[in-house]
Amino acid sequence: MDKIKTDFTDKELRYLLKRGVSEIIVEQELVQLLKSGKKLRLKEGFDPSTPDIHLGHMVGLRKLRQFQEIGHQVVLIVGDWTAQIGDPSGASITRPMLSAEQVKENADTYMRQFFKVVDRAKTEVRWQSEWFGKFSLADVIRLTSKFTVAQMLAREDFNNRFHANKPIAVTELLYPMLQGYDSVMIQADVEFGGQDQKFNFLVGRELQAMIGQKPQQCFMTGLLVGLDGVQKMSKSLGNYIGVDEPPHEIYGKVMSLSDSTLIRYFDLLTDVPDEELAELNRELAGGKTNPMELKKRLARDLVTQLHGADAAAQANYHFTRVFQKREMPEEVEEIKVNPGEDIRDALVKAGMVKSKSEINRLIQQGAVSIDGAKIESAIMSYRDGSIVKIGKHRFVKVVITEGD
Repeated sequence: MDKIKTDFTDKELRYLLKRGVSEIIVEQELVQLLKSGKKLRLKEGFDPSTPDIHLGHMVGLRKLRQFQEIGHQVVLIVGDWTAQIGDPSGASITRPMLSAEQVKENADTYMRQFFKVVDRAKTEVRWQSEWFGKFSLADVIRLTSKFTVAQMLAREDFNNRFHANKPIAVTELLYPMLQGYDSVMIQADVEFGGQDQKFNFLVGRELQAMIGQKPQQCFMTGLLVGLDGVQKMSKSLGNYIGVDEPPHEIYGKVMSLSDSTLIRYFDLLTDVPDEELAELNRELAGGKTNPMELKKRLARDLVTQLHGADAAAQANYHFTRVFQKREMPEEVEEIKVNPGEDIRDALVKAGMVKSKSEINRLIQQGAVSIDGAKIESAIMSYRDGSIVKIGKHRFVKVVITEGD
């Protein structure tokens, strides 16, 4: 059994509770819990309507890992029951109705990525259907009777839509209560997530108090800006770096970050000490350090965390060779193309791009070249052995083969 750490220096507590943290409700209560010696149950829930995790999620996952390392228990809740309900009104594109098979497939993918950061051996996995699968209509009514419509409309997005006369499905009002009930069922001591989850966390805290449990602490982590340097990292905006992407893709995307976001990335995603970060920030602002060297350091750190030190070294070598020395990568993925076939169709079939419209858009942006020549129209001439470059980071080799 892991020993629970209770003796913290001020510096250790500051790192645990401030670094990468947006807000804690209630911080002093959490400090007392940490010093009490109790093994805390740390709740992290996820909606398996989408399977992928990006670096924005990793901010909170790193914090969970830090709590694990001082002896506490992560409880991962798979929202399989709510994912199968979805949003029947169709008002929410983020809550599609899924089959049990889709939920299981997404959950498996999510957990494989989750455990790249969080220690699997110190994580308890619970499925919502364990308790909601037995829920009757009477149970739902009893749960909803504990809250008022006015309480639900206190949530900013609900309030805004209500006053703008935009529809709010009854199912949407249920989600905060259902999430709060998850906290009751696992007896959560602390719930982790982003700032956008604050309302739901507080609903869980209130529901626990109503039934006599000690209210959970709400632990909200910092916001990571995406590759555009402006908006929150998001898959829907396409400005993300996925934790499951190949090492060279992660490395290359980090190298494309704007200089102004570098220190924030170091702050939220690495263990570089605060004092050193402050010095790096001063040097960067004063032009005393090369931003590219900082980006390389960040890229190596992140690839090491997700894929290991060897992969980081290979990704660094790949970047230097391909992008700084303008040489070809040593290993290039191959696609099979039938004689005379439209190369765009072959790229879609091979999964290199999602659709022909996507490759057309990339061509218009000047982001596609064949054998070093930029493609400017949909007519793409190629030969056996041609190298197609898509965007900044992907190369594929054409292998002409007779069709079946």
